[in-house]
Amino acid sequence: MRNLLKKVVGDKQERRLKNYYKTVEKINEYESYMEGLSDEELRAKTAYFKEQLANGKTIYDIQTEAFAVVREASKRVTGMRHFDVQLVGGLVLTEGNIAEMATGEGKTLVASLPSYLRALEGKGVHVITVNEYLARRDRDLIGKIHQFLGLTVGLNLPMMMPQQKQMAYKADITYGVGNEFGFDYLRDKMAYDPSQRIQRPYHFAIIDEVDSVLIDEAKTPLIIAGKTGISSELSYLCARIVKSFEADKHYIFDEETNTVTLTDEGIEKVERGFDIDNLYELEHQTLYHYVIQSLRALTMFDRDVDYIVKDGQILLIDMFTGRPMEGRTLSNGLHQAIEAKEGVEITEENKTQAAITIQNYFRQYPVLSGMTGTAKTEEKEFQDLYGMDVIQIPTNKPVARVDLPDKIYDTIDNKYKATAKEVKRIHATGQPILVGTTSILQSEKVAEHFKNEGIPYQLLNAKTIEQEIELISTAGQKGRVTIATNMAGRGTDIVLGEGVHELGGLHVLGTERHESRRIDNQLKGRSGRQGDPGSSQFFISIQDEMFRRFARDELEKLQKSIQTDETGLIVSKKIQEFVDRTQRICEGANFSIREYNLKLDNVLNEQRNTVYELREKIIDTQDALSITIPMIRSYVEEEINRSCDVEIEPEEWQMAELQEALQTALNSEDVVFSNTEDIADVRTIVNPVLENYMAYIETLDNNERVQAVMKRVLLSVVDQHWLKHIEAMERLKEGIGLRHFSQEDPMRQYQREGLELFANMFYQIERETARQLAALVQEVEKEDSK
Repeated sequence: MRNLLKKVVGDKQERRLKNYYKTVEKINEYESYMEGLSDEELRAKTAYFKEQLANGKTIYDIQTEAFAVVREASKRVTGMRHFDVQLVGGLVLTEGNIAEMATGEGKTLVASLPSYLRALEGKGVHVITVNEYLARRDRDLIGKIHQFLGLTVGLNLPMMMPQQKQMAYKADITYGVGNEFGFDYLRDKMAYDPSQRIQRPYHFAIIDEVDSVLIDEAKTPLIIAGKTGISSELSYLCARIVKSFEADKHYIFDEETNTVTLTDEGIEKVERGFDIDNLYELEHQTLYHYVIQSLRALTMFDRDVDYIVKDGQILLIDMFTGRPMEGRTLSNGLHQAIEAKEGVEITEENKTQAAITIQNYFRQYPVLSGMTGTAKTEEKEFQDLYGMDVIQIPTNKPVARVDLPDKIYDTIDNKYKATAKEVKRIHATGQPILVGTTSILQSEKVAEHFKNEGIPYQLLNAKTIEQEIELISTAGQKGRVTIATNMAGRGTDIVLGEGVHELGGLHVLGTERHESRRIDNQLKGRSGRQGDPGSSQFFISIQDEMFRRFARDELEKLQKSIQTDETGLIVSKKIQEFVDRTQRICEGANFSIREYNLKLDNVLNEQRNTVYELREKIIDTQDALSITIPMIRSYVEEEINRSCDVEIEPEEWQMAELQEALQTALNSEDVVFSNTEDIADVRTIVNPVLENYMAYIETLDNNERVQAVMKRVLLSVVDQHWLKHIEAMERLKEGIGLRHFSQEDPMRQYQREGLELFANMFYQIERETARQLAALVQEVEKEDSK
């Protein structure tokens, strides 16, 4: 039935590709015409297209001819002509979808097409790469095409001066690293004057290696932080106490969800160690936070896997690229906890000033598109979170790579022995080999086995990153053996050396299945580019981390029945099913974590947008009092409602406190509550005073000094309380894990309590604003009375 339905309806992917190829035929029809144009005539097409758009045409009306113009310009400027499959990729990107294109298919050139077309709209295009090297390379190579056609091209890099960044963002097309675009967004939201802003409203973005940016990096939020001034002594003390903890006795670590919680015994040990009665009392909140961070540092972060220690500093490792993340630190005391664990000097702790998740940042673009060699396995996530479909683009030449079945061993040691034996066998033929590992530690273990076997090798990991381009560029040479972590040059092709085609091309050997089939496919994709021969195979062990974390119970049952040969190779038929199933479970768990983190951030994101909208309004206004007056009214109403709870008797109302608060806020001693029997009496007394005060404030409308002071006050008060709120929400999120012991859904509790915190934050903002305005009014009255 399913096959019949597919025949009747037609495969959606195939139907879309057919439509794209119809458009490609039309683009090709322009080629001879474009070839006959002079450089000036070709360049004049840009002004012509802009005029067409100004007269009501859409980008889809001019798309065919515009793509033909870019192809011709590329031929003249770079000597490269777009293949038909690259034109298809460009059409996919223009629509705001993901083009899945195999390694070596020229994704860089694909981006030149939609970036030109969407730049004609005059609203800016962002082309986002995974590192600075690729941003510069693409700007230099593809930027030449666009500049030839009369467009401006900018480059946005860290450490640029604000004026340089403003120029980069004003360009028609801006290249840069995704994180830096996000940090610029956060910095703009912290600006105190319109002139300090560097970005303009978002329009269209193309993300190269889109899976790396939107999925692999999605666990880590973008954070701008300031120093807290908290003593480092507490980090050392907490590190010392948790090192004496025993797993399952003092704490529970859930490897699948990567969470850690204290047991009752653990809590008692902390209380004894710090001589306190109750760790959960409010006054010990900071201590509890540091203990948990020390436990996280102990259980979740491994040296030479998640970080390295270099020159007395902790350098974090990007788990998906294997690269050290220079300048990147963990927030909320976690980085300091790792420093204390390793006994290095503790840097000053960072306190979050502004933050946003990768998902919520990129969802701000009206049209988002991307390119990668591996996205289909995560298509549902791309569709659900970003509304992007994944379109698999056929290769220009058929893929000749042979992907061999996994070899699965009973122990890690047997796996490494078999890996060394296999590499030695292949190396003897002269065929180059790329050995993929998942961490620095693993790469060094593999290197040790190779050394013992007398196999010459070159090692590429975060400790040897300076040699990356050189090592990758020679990895396809005859007789070369390269051991690499995931950093093995995404964006850089491994070119086969002389005589290597005849030997079967590059052989890729993976030493562990990754947490996603997508990452496995990336490793395989290092071989067999542009129709080259090649092969790949994974040597894995059931003792590998993925099975320990996600299939411990099933593994215990399985080990009783597995059969192996004399080398430890498992020959049981169902073992491959077990491996594939575990990897899918792992993918599902990681997706759930990303989904859960996004749900948490969505709560804060709504609040963030509200606060940022208020800040923008304050920054852009010339009339700060027009924002202040409604806040005073709101504060007075809230103060009355808080003090005069209709659920309790009026005799119990806190009238003295209310009177003092309103006299201060309204700068008047006329607010006196002598005989109030209900809330209507309270309002009868307050309203005339409030209206008189508001009328007076309105008379200050043209007082430039008052307006300028109140603008600074508003920004200062909003920022001060927003930072406190971010910290409160962080603490709330930290404690949410403990709510699993109660009956209520932790997420609902977080949403409800987060809303209460947010409402209280606005109350505090309005209260402080009212007091600051009253103090300013007193100054003005003094000056007027002189």
